[in-house]
Amino acid sequence: MPESESFFDQVGGHNTFERLVREFYRGVMADPVLAPMYPEEDLEGAVWRLTAFLEQYWGGPRSYEEQRGHPRLRMRHQPFHINPAARDRWLGHMRHALDTLKLSPLHDAELWGYLERAAFSMVNTFAD
Repeated sequence: MPESESFFDQVGGHNTFERLVREFYRGVMADPVLAPMYPEEDLEGAVWRLTAFLEQYWGGPRSYEEQRGHPRLRMRHQPFHINPAARDRWLGHMRHALDTLKLSPLHDAELWGYLERAAFSMVNTFAD
């Protein structure tokens, strides 16, 4: 693949990121700790926001910023009780979703590394 091609394009573009996010939310919505953080009536909104954010981050369309402005991830997640246990559950569902994509080892490692760093940075409490 050309070196100038974005990660977004290299892994399959929108379809790949949408598959990742939808599989992730399948797990989240069945999780007793995480599901309450994601109102069912806004599930499609959550799917769009995460998909658009990841697409933009990895070199795809800038739809997220155009519609919502700067991501401000820590600020947007501040209202939620995100402790290490919640982070680990989130990562477990994301790891499963990423595994379903069967990306190349290099792409998998790059995406997973980012997701881990992002999840660790969202922890805002150590209380249970």
